Amino acid sequence: MTARAARVRVSDAGAASAPASQLSAVARAKARRAAVITTLVVLLLGVALLSAGIGQFSLSPAEVVASFGRRLGLAPSAAADAYADGALWNVRFPRIVLGLVVGAALGVAGALMQGVFANPLAEPAVVGVSAGAAVGACAAIVFGLHAFGAATVPAAAFVCGVVTTLLVYVLSRAQGRTRVLMLVLTGIAVNAIANAIIALLVFVADTASREQIMFWQLGSLNGATWSAVGITLPLLAVGVVGASALARRLDVLALGDRSARHLGVPVERVRLTAVLLVALLTAAAVSFAGIIAFVGLIVPHVLRLLIGPAHAALLPASALGGALLIAAADVAARTAVPFADLPIGMFTALVGGPVFFVLLRRTIATGERA
Repeated sequence: MTARAARVRVSDAGAASAPASQLSAVARAKARRAAVITTLVVLLLGVALLSAGIGQFSLSPAEVVASFGRRLGLAPSAAADAYADGALWNVRFPRIVLGLVVGAALGVAGALMQGVFANPLAEPAVVGVSAGAAVGACAAIVFGLHAFGAATVPAAAFVCGVVTTLLVYVLSRAQGRTRVLMLVLTGIAVNAIANAIIALLVFVADTASREQIMFWQLGSLNGATWSAVGITLPLLAVGVVGASALARRLDVLALGDRSARHLGVPVERVRLTAVLLVALLTAAAVSFAGIIAFVGLIVPHVLRLLIGPAHAALLPASALGGALLIAAADVAARTAVPFADLPIGMFTALVGGPVFFVLLRRTIATGERA
């Protein structure tokens, strides 16, 4: 065999093996994504089952499952089961489900923000939705508003959160476009103004209102009801469906605005839609649970490192990861101190702060090596 023929054969073999190696890499990536999502589902079910059994009236996992059976008519009911069923279905299950909804909403909102900003350190609070919601809730508490009964504070928080986000978006536009840097800086300014308003409201409030404001700002699922779940769950569904529809365009947007426009992506429309979905999801979450920090920042960032940046997989994984983090934090909040219900935001900050620092250092180190 001549040298030329040998080179041709080697070249042909390399060309034939390249697609095989690429297919192998794609298969490994799919298997890793499936493994991560399966692990999240199993952990989420386990933590939810554990949370349902923990409390002043302890229940075993078997008793929790049996309660489901009785509710579905698959198991006979006894008088001794009435107290357990009442504790589960009136107190614990609404709290668990609301926590899952809140965590999922914050996780998806964080993934959307990081996709829109093309920055893995972005979070929903950047657009002012959390600060705006806090202003609405604090105003309703201080002035004793009762227009919607017990739902007045959540309603005020939701409306103010969405309005604040729209205000940030409008103020950040220039010459018919919204620049990411301008959006961030406008959000910082609006957040500062909102925090000043909150400080003023706390100053003029009475002692009881101050305590309620402080507890609300730290985040809690205490007092969760099925009506709260019924309000937030449809909003989560709308947000998740809308985010899934943007998944492929967010992938293209990561290439930069100019490249995305050349590929036919309506950048401004995608950005506006994503910001509105972030406002919807975050406002729905904080309205009933208060401000819970770091979920929208840490969960999508960590999962992106595990399964890659493709939003078709990242968005559902972020929903599961956010729900898992809130469920675990709620278990800690209920069990850390006996007969006390601590704020959830305290535990998410204790976990999220160090994780954020590690991710930040890793990002800086990667940039320096590049």
